[in-house]
Amino acid sequence: MKIYNSYTKKKEEFTPLEGNKVKMYACGITVSGEAHIGHGYQALIYDIMRKYLKKQGYDVTYARNYTDVDDKIIAKSHETGIPADEYAAKMIENINEIMTKFHVDDPDVWLKATENIDNIIGFVSALIEKGHAYATKKGDVYFDVESFPGYGKLSNRNIEDALDGVRVDNDDEKKNAYDFALWKSAKEGEIYWESPWGQGRPGWHIECSAMNRAAFGDQIDIHGGGRDLIFPHHENEIAQTEALTGKQFVKYWTHNGLIKVNGQKMSKSLGNSLLLADLLEKYSDEAIKFALLQTNYRNDINITDDLFPEAEKHLYEFYSTLLKIDEIMFKFKGMELTIENADAVAAAEYAQKIEDEFNACMSDDFNTALALSNLFGYFKDIKKWLADGKSGGLFAALGAAVQIRKTYSLLGFFTKNAKEYALAYEAKNTSDIPADVKAIAEERWAARTAKDWAKSDELRAKLAQMGYAVKDSKTGYELTKN
Repeated sequence: MKIYNSYTKKKEEFTPLEGNKVKMYACGITVSGEAHIGHGYQALIYDIMRKYLKKQGYDVTYARNYTDVDDKIIAKSHETGIPADEYAAKMIENINEIMTKFHVDDPDVWLKATENIDNIIGFVSALIEKGHAYATKKGDVYFDVESFPGYGKLSNRNIEDALDGVRVDNDDEKKNAYDFALWKSAKEGEIYWESPWGQGRPGWHIECSAMNRAAFGDQIDIHGGGRDLIFPHHENEIAQTEALTGKQFVKYWTHNGLIKVNGQKMSKSLGNSLLLADLLEKYSDEAIKFALLQTNYRNDINITDDLFPEAEKHLYEFYSTLLKIDEIMFKFKGMELTIENADAVAAAEYAQKIEDEFNACMSDDFNTALALSNLFGYFKDIKKWLADGKSGGLFAALGAAVQIRKTYSLLGFFTKNAKEYALAYEAKNTSDIPADVKAIAEERWAARTAKDWAKSDELRAKLAQMGYAVKDSKTGYELTKN
């Protein structure tokens, strides 16, 4: 199994630090607002990584954090008049509810900054004792970047480049402009904790290092997050952790790509953030996942107006085929079928092919894009077998459908009732069609059911003149605007 390591900039054979055990950590959400699609995507990617590693037999412990105290949360507290800790707790509750609807599983270990204050203070104190950090008269504590010669090795930046495009704290007591805050003295009206340096709160970067060490010790196998975290967040994590322990902090750094909306980076300032809750009101969780996982996780995703509708349409077509399979299985339920040995062998081999190809994709740096593209070929074969109607083909189709459901459930697909999914899609996509058009479509379907082909063709042509196309299946029809 190979994983792309952002540190070495290449795919590497995956070998855990300790036998079969995998210690995995992903940076979670800063809870200053509701979860957007980028949050959902990152949570999805690392949930899938964890699940596939477990499928491969690894003993995985996956930790994820919530940053529940920082500048943005304090600003929201002042804006809303809600105490910062209460505001953060409410946002975490909301985000957990949305992630449940998105069907992303919880990590094995949840970590919160506010529940690790003692660990953070201990970590900062040790860095000061080792000469890698210093306190100011105001009660702030900074990491001395020049004390760590390896600074910049993840992002390939040198200290001179460190300030480019990065917001820094303006403090006359800092030794260097690029030194970063480990502990921030409290301003009037801010949430705070007592510390050896006075009342204050953690800096952002120190939280992940301290929580990682508390959960896993000095070293972990996999550390993940969005690519925008490489610098300065993950660079600073490396510096402060390795300065303290003298050991390599992370063996494999993994980073997912960013979300763009119509070619622009998604951000609150541009007003193009897509809230996950809003998307889930329009599309199924599986449709959203299909849209996202069609792109390799390391690449950026460009969300256009048709991305989710197209994904939803593909899933509808897949589910419609599974519905036909379900109907066949119901028809033959309780009956003893005679299958030629060669047909049974061929069906088993095809089912195994689905599983093997999926594992090959996922073992190559979690290539969900290729795994999803393979689905189109599998369903093409299933449709061909169903159309032929031969017993061997039907048996192969049944076996393939069962295997697809089993294999692709790891990515979160085909977990729903096929008939319910198909009917929901059809209802949604005909809701804005005029009543007179629907009436003609229903009349045509009745004619087709009665095998009045001439009438059926006449009404199909009439629908086309009105700007609508109709696609038939054994269970009904789909009406779409041309």
